[in-house]
Amino acid sequence: MKKLLLSLALVGMSAGAFAQEAEKADVNQYGQKVEALPVTAEVQDGILVFQNKQANYKMWFDVRIQADAAVYFGAPDFCAKEIDGKSNTSHIGNGMSIRRARFAVKAQLSKYWYGEIDTDWTSGMPEIKDAYVAFNGVKGLELKAGNFKENFSLSRNTTSRYLMFMERPMVTSLAPSRHLGFNVKYAHNWFWLSGGVFGPELKGAEEQTAMEDGNKDYGYNEGLSYTGKVVFRPLHKPENASLHIGAAVSYRNPKLTSTDGYYVGRFSSRNSTNINRKKYLDTDDVKGLDHEVAWTVELAGHWNKLRVESAYIARGMYLDRTVNDLPTQWAQGWYVEGGFLLFGGKQNYDAGGAKYTRTTSEHKWGNLELTARYEFCNFNTGDLFSNDVTKAGILGGSAEAWAVGLNYYPIKNVKIMLNFQHNNNDRYANAKGKSYVGYDLNGKPTKVPAKVVAANGKGGVDYNMLALRFQVAF
Repeated sequence: MKKLLLSLALVGMSAGAFAQEAEKADVNQYGQKVEALPVTAEVQDGILVFQNKQANYKMWFDVRIQADAAVYFGAPDFCAKEIDGKSNTSHIGNGMSIRRARFAVKAQLSKYWYGEIDTDWTSGMPEIKDAYVAFNGVKGLELKAGNFKENFSLSRNTTSRYLMFMERPMVTSLAPSRHLGFNVKYAHNWFWLSGGVFGPELKGAEEQTAMEDGNKDYGYNEGLSYTGKVVFRPLHKPENASLHIGAAVSYRNPKLTSTDGYYVGRFSSRNSTNINRKKYLDTDDVKGLDHEVAWTVELAGHWNKLRVESAYIARGMYLDRTVNDLPTQWAQGWYVEGGFLLFGGKQNYDAGGAKYTRTTSEHKWGNLELTARYEFCNFNTGDLFSNDVTKAGILGGSAEAWAVGLNYYPIKNVKIMLNFQHNNNDRYANAKGKSYVGYDLNGKPTKVPAKVVAANGKGGVDYNMLALRFQVAF
């Protein structure tokens, strides 16, 4: 009996000591008492999530890795490795790369507040992507402050993990991406509205240095932009269908974070490829930039297994005529693309974000998606509605591309993409004078568009691409 009483006493003392230790543990590193709540850990479709539903708390990691490989073939003879015994800068190199290596921490902090930090480690150095706080305490309303994507382009705002092709269309380079700012968004059943004011691009070391030096040496403003978008969704009731009709406009002052310089504009884009780093479409620096205006219209929809997306984007440089006596320089382009799931399943639309999200499958082995796209992009600037390049102030080149692809989804977290693409660049797409674009009267390769002599006067670097991606997100 004595042993039993002694054991109970020891248990009681241990319980009391444990309670005291637990009470001490509810103090943070600054000595302040904190509210400690238990969380459960579970795997939601391959994502590790910590949450307490009663406290409306949820935290998870978002990791994404994309490994790419590509080969290029079919380029003209003047893209041979050497010309006159000299190295040819026009040669297109095959290769492999880590396209994205993302690490993010996201958290619903309470019923009304959300925050996240998203970084990219592709270059071996951290690059800020998303870093913001959001208030979502009113149904359909979101107030967001920090660094994030402006709500402008459907393709740009669709996360890279859910794109139909490995790269976005060329014309998407005209759409604004992530900037530091404040945005208000309201989502209703049949319409969606967004408006925000944005400052510098907080991307990497180069942009940060440009901003700090411009502020320190010249007292430059960081450059504000104002972006608004509206989307109508007449098919908001069906779960297996959507219709997205959108339009956006953005007024943009020169950015202090531009690595091309302050009061300088530039349009440049790759041919929807990443391993081939050449920017055949490039206006080079345009001095005297006063402001820019960008606008877009987009039409997209899905029905069961089919998804179609299209958009037209234009962006114009308004110049200070005392510095650069040119009219407004417009660049523009459009694309249409579609994807079809071959073995059941369905496409899905994110109503809150006004964009498309992941596909769903009916089979344990996953699904296959067949995709196709045509795109056109024109950086021969000048009269927006004229095809006469002689009226263009700057000849930055134009290009078209058509592509087909096959996407395999073995599980929700893994995606394997195979893309074939044909690129057709005009003679003015010479990568700021670095690329050969045809032959002159003497039959020698030339980088000067005006000297190109061809059967149809075309010229330009046309080539094919076959690319493969392995993607994992967890």
